[in-house]
Amino acid sequence: MRNTIGKYVDTINTLKLEDRVLNHNTLILGEQGSGKTNLACKIRNFAIDKGVPTLYMDFSDSHEEEVELRYKDKHFNYIKFSDTPEFDQEFAQLIKEKKHIYMAVDPKNFSGKKDQKSKLSQSISQEDLLENYYYFFHDIENLNGFYTKFEDFLLYMLGFINLQKHGFTFLAQPHATFENPHLKLLFSFLYLGKCSNADYYNTAILKTLTKNKFYYQYRTDHPTLLFNDIKSNIVEIDEYIIED
Repeated sequence: MRNTIGKYVDTINTLKLEDRVLNHNTLILGEQGSGKTNLACKIRNFAIDKGVPTLYMDFSDSHEEEVELRYKDKHFNYIKFSDTPEFDQEFAQLIKEKKHIYMAVDPKNFSGKKDQKSKLSQSISQEDLLENYYYFFHDIENLNGFYTKFEDFLLYMLGFINLQKHGFTFLAQPHATFENPHLKLLFSFLYLGKCSNADYYNTAILKTLTKNKFYYQYRTDHPTLLFNDIKSNIVEIDEYIIED
């Protein structure tokens, strides 16, 4: 079981993923090169080991040869989103077989309108996906003005999380949008990487963190009448080693 993913910087304790990770939402926020993809791979491996199929959406619309080698294990099944019958047929077959899916997506395929559901939104809201899959949304380079539509996308996500069985992981570069307290409530586990602006999440320590070190915030798992407490630590994530 690949559940040990790193260690706490200020204690001897190891950082281990628990089953509840698969049922809550995770935000991985950091600049390019901070180790977001490395951490996402750790969560993906945990889901795979738990027998939960994954849908990994790459919003940089990468071609297959551009995808990082760390994803190209025996569970790698690449597909490029398009509004075509050929895509629908291939995507449906992967879902039917509960395959792990790596889907390249142009974010322009989202409608960006609260009252309009795009073909992409319809495709990833299929009942078989919502019932069985753990999702990853990877906004690699904030391409194509993604954040100009981001709040509409998050409003869509609010409805989405009320339907799905599992949680999701969202990878993004720092943006003021994430300071919105309503958006923060979407995420039960928060992994914050190195940011250029000390105002993000109001902690100057983010500017000092090196690659694969994260300001790790998580919501405690204790029943309360209100929201559970959020605990914070600095953690270092192990570098991903490609398996033979």
